[in-house]
Amino acid sequence: MADPARQLASLPLALLLLAPGQRIASANPAAEQLLGQSSRRLIDRPISEVIRFEEPRLGERMIDSDAQISARATPVMVTGQGLRRLDVTVAPLVDQPGWQVMTLHDAMSAEALRGDDNDDSVPRAPEILAHEIKNPLAGIKGAAQLLARKLSGSERALTGLIADEVDRIASLIDQMQSLSSRTPPKLEACNLHEAIRRARAVMEAGGKAPPIVEEFDPSLPPVLANADALVQVLINLLSNAAEACAEVESPRITVRTRFASGLQLHRTVAGQPVRLPIELRVSDNGPGVERTVRDHLFEPFVTTKKSGQGLGLALVRRTVRDMSGRITHDREEAAGLTHFRVHLAMADQATPRPGGAAS
Repeated sequence: MADPARQLASLPLALLLLAPGQRIASANPAAEQLLGQSSRRLIDRPISEVIRFEEPRLGERMIDSDAQISARATPVMVTGQGLRRLDVTVAPLVDQPGWQVMTLHDAMSAEALRGDDNDDSVPRAPEILAHEIKNPLAGIKGAAQLLARKLSGSERALTGLIADEVDRIASLIDQMQSLSSRTPPKLEACNLHEAIRRARAVMEAGGKAPPIVEEFDPSLPPVLANADALVQVLINLLSNAAEACAEVESPRITVRTRFASGLQLHRTVAGQPVRLPIELRVSDNGPGVERTVRDHLFEPFVTTKKSGQGLGLALVRRTVRDMSGRITHDREEAAGLTHFRVHLAMADQATPRPGGAAS
C-alpha cells in the first residue's frame, strides 16, 4: 500500500505545514532544498524567522489563519539566502482551526513553464503539471482511502480531509490546464445582449446577484465572439462584481453596452489591426481592488479573496484575447465605482485568426 508520507515527500513543490501560531510543523524535502535548511532545523520555528514578505500586505494577511493567499513572483527575504522571487500559496486546513498549508516555488525556474505567444503570464505545458503533480496526487488519495478502511472516528475524518484536499488541488490544476490551452474557440456572429441576459439568468438562479441594472444600446450589431465563451466571461465578471459589493449597504451592478470608436488591437496573427468599437462594461459599487494589486489583476495566482485561487480573471483575459478582444480594469474613485471593460470586434469585419490578440 502506498505511504501517504512518502507521496507527499515526492511532490516537486516546497510544502510547509504551519501549526497554530504559524510555527512550522512539517516540511517536505523540496521545502528543505528551497529554504536551504533541514527539516529538523525548520520544525517548530515561526515561519517569520524563515521567510519574510517584502510586500507588507501579504505579511498582514498571513496572520489571518483563515485567509487564502496566492502570489506570483513576489519578493521574499529567505533567511541565509537574501531576496528571492517566489510563487507562494497559503490555504487553511479544512476543519483544523489555525492550521495552514504553504507552498513555495522559485519563480525563476517557473519561467520554463511559460508560453511564447506574447503573453508571458500564461503557463505552458499542462502535461508537465499532470505528470509531475496530478499523478502523485492520485496515489495520495488512493492511500488515504485505503487507510480509511482501517481507521475510525477522528482518524478516519483526517483521511477524508486528505482526499478532499487532493480533489481541490486537482481541480486547481485543471483550471491551470484550461488557462494553458492552445485550442482557440470558434468565432461567429453573436448577440451581445442575449449573452448578457443568459449570464444574468445563471447568476440570479444561483441567488448570488444583487440588483443588476442594464444600460444597453439596442442599435449595436452582432459581435465577433464565441457565444458560450462570452457567457462564461460574463458570468465570471458578474460573480466578481457581486462579491465585490456584497457588503455595501445598497449593492448594485450595472452592465452597459455602447460604441467606443477608435480603439484598435494591433497585434493579430495575420499582422492586421482589428477595430474594437463595441464596449461591454460591468461596474459595481464595491470598495474596489487594493492599489497594490490593480496592475496585476489579470495575472495567474493574483487574488484578494480569502477563498480564491487567482485564476478567474486570468482565464477571462485569455478567453477575451482568443476572441481578438481586449479587457481592462479601472477605478472611478469620485463615483465609488469599479469598471471592467471588454472591447470586441463587430462580426461584419474580416474574421481574424483567434488567439493572436494582445492587450
